[in-house]
Amino acid sequence: MTFTAEAFSLKGKPAFITGAGSGIGRAIALGFAACGADVACFDRDADAARATAELISTAHGRSIGIAGDVTSPDSLAEAVRTAVETLGPIRTAVNCAGVADATAAEDMPAEDFRRVVDINLTGVFLSAQAEARVMLAQGGGSIINIASMSGTIANRGLLQAHYNASKAGVMHLTKSLATEWADRGVRVNSISPGYTLTPMNKRPEVAERLKAYAADTPLGRIAEVEEMAGPAVFLASDAASFVTGCDLVVDGGYVCW
Repeated sequence: MTFTAEAFSLKGKPAFITGAGSGIGRAIALGFAACGADVACFDRDADAARATAELISTAHGRSIGIAGDVTSPDSLAEAVRTAVETLGPIRTAVNCAGVADATAAEDMPAEDFRRVVDINLTGVFLSAQAEARVMLAQGGGSIINIASMSGTIANRGLLQAHYNASKAGVMHLTKSLATEWADRGVRVNSISPGYTLTPMNKRPEVAERLKAYAADTPLGRIAEVEEMAGPAVFLASDAASFVTGCDLVVDGGYVCW
């Protein structure tokens, strides 16, 4: 097997990306398009999904914005069906939709815990399930779930037991799906970003601590959302053909300390 730069190309690999309306999801959608993929941009915010799709269509090629809910199997099934009808059978997918907030564990209402887990973990499962049904039928594909380094560590100063637990769940769900679908050609991996300048990490309770987080990061800064696109392109591409069940930590070295 001879390696060439073409292994990183996503041309001919239509993509379905949840949470594509902003932040890391939008950055990955644009990165995939820059590497040749046609992209279906799925988000609960219809205007945001369309805005990302328009950016892609203007700069790179074919894209479609689709509104929907990652906690609804019917919504996801319809969205995937629309993506396939518009762009062709999806070959790669990124599950990026998620939420975060902060509440002391002893004061956290049960419904708040359930909401975060329902979107961040159950939503990833339902998304992967809908995507895999297409990929398994066509003999292969690549699914990338966005976890977090918060699935490995408990962030100092952030009261987010529900968020941390949901992201740890995404990491192990990824391994479980990877082993279940490996013999049918579907690779499943996760990316665990460190502190990144997403809309969620511009919340008041986080923004005031960003300087401290940067100081605790060996690279000495917070990541830009665009820095998550390269790792995602790698995992989606043929360059990662022997990579499955992996959690790729992209944190500037934070967890090393």
